[in-house]
Amino acid sequence: MQRSALPIIKHIAPFLDYCEVEKGLSPTTSRNYHNFLKMFKDWLQANGLSALKPHELNQEHVWNYRLYLSRKKDAKGRYIKKTTQNYYLIALRNLLAYFAERDIQSLPSDKVKLPKLTDKDKAIKFLTYEQVEKLLAMPDTTTTEGLRDRTILEVLFSTGMRVSELTSLNIRLFDRQNIIKKKMTELELSISGKGGATRTVYFSERALQWLAQYLMKRQNDLLTPLFINYRPGKIGGEEHRLTPRSVERLVRHYTAMAGLPVDATPHTLRHSFATDLLDQGADMRSVQELLGHKNIVTTQIYTHVTNKKLRDVHRKFHRGGK
Repeated sequence: MQRSALPIIKHIAPFLDYCEVEKGLSPTTSRNYHNFLKMFKDWLQANGLSALKPHELNQEHVWNYRLYLSRKKDAKGRYIKKTTQNYYLIALRNLLAYFAERDIQSLPSDKVKLPKLTDKDKAIKFLTYEQVEKLLAMPDTTTTEGLRDRTILEVLFSTGMRVSELTSLNIRLFDRQNIIKKKMTELELSISGKGGATRTVYFSERALQWLAQYLMKRQNDLLTPLFINYRPGKIGGEEHRLTPRSVERLVRHYTAMAGLPVDATPHTLRHSFATDLLDQGADMRSVQELLGHKNIVTTQIYTHVTNKKLRDVHRKFHRGGK
């Protein structure tokens, strides 16, 4: 092991390149690591530790950073969740693992402990089908932006796509003319998801009907992205691409309009998609495939549905409970 002459901050950019090139992580995942490590970088700078080298990082530093995260508040004045704190700490763990991979002396990655999550921490936000219907009805579809927004909401709920997957869609993937002419009642689309894994997503007939109306409005432009922003002064295809942040804002906007008791995000619609499937009788393995989860354990966060179904089965069929 060698001691690096460079401070930790100077290693972050090479680490991100390593994630993308050698580990094969998607640009989205690398960008997330960049955002999570920015918090650590800002903390180092705020505490006069900008020059801290990898071999100088100790457990007291890590403990103080964990304290900082536990007391950190978001834009709404709420303490950030333990699950979110874990994302920041996992990014730091991966940076330390990178040091080990490069034979750079540093604190072992397993010395960065994660906060233990309670069942309450693990609970997911989702909308009931009735709440989803109310949300979908909010955009004013007589306007161009409203029509786009309704289509986005329909596609998110129909496919269960992640917001980054949705905003990466290009218009050439779709048979515009046949969709507009309503010759298609369903659509299967192969997409590249998290970690570059490919999976098939399914558009319902209703989602396709809204997509047809949206594509009809797009017949005279040659822009690449499927979902575009309509802000004036934008030139060029990629500059028109709607960003994940913009989609998050519009989902929150319509959630507030609908008066729903959940601060919904695009991921809430993904949870709602999975919850609805399980509630209607789909098995966990199928939902795992539709969501693109590598591990069934990830899908088992939806036990709020399966536990209820098991309870109902027990009540109905177990003679000892009658």
